[in-house]
Amino acid sequence: MNQILSKKKLLTELQAKKLKKLGITSTIDLLLYLPNKYNDQTVIQTINDSLVGEKSQIEVNVNDLEVKYRPKKNLILYVSDQTGQMQIRFLHYYPSQIKQLESAGLVRFYGEVRQQSNYKEMIHPEYSLVNASTGLSKNLTPIYSTTKGLSQNMLRKLIKNHIEAAIQNELFKELFLNLYKKYEFPSFIDSISFLHEPLKIKVDDIENIHNSKFFKRLIYDELLAQQLFLRKQYNLLKKNKAPKFKHAQPKQKIFLEQLNFKLTDSQIQVLEEIQNDFTKGFPMNRLLQGDVGCGKTVVATIAAIDCIEAGFQVAFMAPTEILAEQHYEKLINWFKDSSYEILLLTGSVPKKAKLETYLKIEKGSADIVIGTHALFQEAVTFNNLGFYIIDEQHRFGVEQRMLLKNNSKNLQGFEPHQLMMSATPIPRTLSMSFFAHMDVSTIKELPGGRRPITTKVYLDDKRRQLLNLIDEHCKKNNQVYWVCPLIEESEFLDLETANDTYQELEKYFINQKVGLIHGKMKAEEKKEIMKKFQQNLIQILVATSVIEVGVDVPNATLMIIENSERLGLSQLHQLRGRIGRGEKSSFCVLLYKNKLSSTAKQRLRIIYENSDGFKIAEEDLKLRGPGELLGYKQSGLPTLRFANLNRDLVILENARNDANGLIEKNDVRINEHMKRWLRNFEEIVTV
Repeated sequence: MNQILSKKKLLTELQAKKLKKLGITSTIDLLLYLPNKYNDQTVIQTINDSLVGEKSQIEVNVNDLEVKYRPKKNLILYVSDQTGQMQIRFLHYYPSQIKQLESAGLVRFYGEVRQQSNYKEMIHPEYSLVNASTGLSKNLTPIYSTTKGLSQNMLRKLIKNHIEAAIQNELFKELFLNLYKKYEFPSFIDSISFLHEPLKIKVDDIENIHNSKFFKRLIYDELLAQQLFLRKQYNLLKKNKAPKFKHAQPKQKIFLEQLNFKLTDSQIQVLEEIQNDFTKGFPMNRLLQGDVGCGKTVVATIAAIDCIEAGFQVAFMAPTEILAEQHYEKLINWFKDSSYEILLLTGSVPKKAKLETYLKIEKGSADIVIGTHALFQEAVTFNNLGFYIIDEQHRFGVEQRMLLKNNSKNLQGFEPHQLMMSATPIPRTLSMSFFAHMDVSTIKELPGGRRPITTKVYLDDKRRQLLNLIDEHCKKNNQVYWVCPLIEESEFLDLETANDTYQELEKYFINQKVGLIHGKMKAEEKKEIMKKFQQNLIQILVATSVIEVGVDVPNATLMIIENSERLGLSQLHQLRGRIGRGEKSSFCVLLYKNKLSSTAKQRLRIIYENSDGFKIAEEDLKLRGPGELLGYKQSGLPTLRFANLNRDLVILENARNDANGLIEKNDVRINEHMKRWLRNFEEIVTV
């Protein structure tokens, strides 16, 4: 089952290479390589009845043919039936085709009918020679995505042969017959057979296929495999040992008292969930999600006190140096009256300071280490890492997270607790399907005192009017972001650049300090610019999306985003969340170029109408799908080929419940099902 069936009989070496280009390396891959559309070759139409602009199948005599060289070389066939005449044109052909068609009797052509001045024609139709035994298909003809050297007919034949061989050899026995009977699903082979060559339906209505019981069977099997994998991962984690932390209530009380705000009910609930995990003796694997500015960092920091008081170290990882620096300054301020040693480790930290930090981490004197990818380096060895926090978890790959988890020398077989944080809210279906191996906590409310952000959408030709708006905000001693997607000019994209905008604003606002920050700057330069902006020494900051994550400037009340139609919903929402951090009214202006695509219009409408990050995330899932939203290459999670999370929620819930039941019973068929359905099973089981 892991190899293409009977290579010598069913598959040549060349065909195997061609199939590999399509991602097909096994029998199951081939059977699950479904058509992307179908042709209706179940009926024959006369030339006279064939409709211009639609696909038809005609059965005709080839009366004559010729090769023409102007305007381009092409082969012209003159064909007819009892009702009329037509021309068939091939732009690409072989000499053998000419010989074949010259001597052909009846020929069937299938293609789109076009109207020329006084005759109908088909260009590059499918064709087959007709003899006395040639019948009409009762099924639709599948059309596959293919590659050079692997024709439609060849692929159809290969798939048909492998389906027949699978039936003959009883390769795909029904593993969970009781479950399939419960949902009245057909067998796997019957489902595959139908989906490759369905009985006649509306050929253009692919949704008829997706709504069929045959396709739903595949969706269920795929989701069941995914849920089994994730729940097994969840249960395996519980078998590992982790340090137990008691609730350090006195220390946390002191910490809370010195804050200038109170925790929301959601924050308190989430904190209790984390602290409860600390007492169980196996590693916490929790995702903390919440909208931009909901207060995830303070919750994680309070939880870290339990770890430190138990004698263990905490690692706090951020995706950018700017964000790491901000977390560092925030924690230094929060713990200014404590004896905790808090260190910063990023790529730009001087070498001497780095070496000192490495030593303190290894000796165990460093209580909290905040850093970027620099925490993954071999030189970093924690003395007794008990808890690590990863901010914006989707920006880190599985391998990176594993390196940090394993980078502790004296835990006596313990694994550290893990808290992942995301300011991109996760839709319910995504949480159920791709985060079933984790516990999920949600901060549902924003801290008090925040005022809603007013969002405006302007055509780019109103740029000059915005200068007055900026001036109004600056006169009130407020600050402004102007966000540009590109740093330099692009010959491919007609986008305003950060450099150009910076120069324009600097010339206009002679009484205001204008700054520029982008990803190509050195870390020290970016740090200095952000520090000045936070101190209100810069009033107007022109920036790329480097400020998307985490930068907190409460005095910023206006954000202008250029070319907003080029950005995704999540990115727009993250950027907008950089303002409205204080008690002042804030405004976000989305500038767009003319001639918007329908998708771009949709995105701007959604961000304009919604401020709820969870609602925006739901809409983003509909637009982009889970693959792009999660970043599969980074996630280490099994991908979905057939299921649509927006469409298949009921099937997902059934698969989830059934998977839990099978796991509880320790059903011996679980691994076989996962191997059948998870393409990279051997790789992902170790994640």
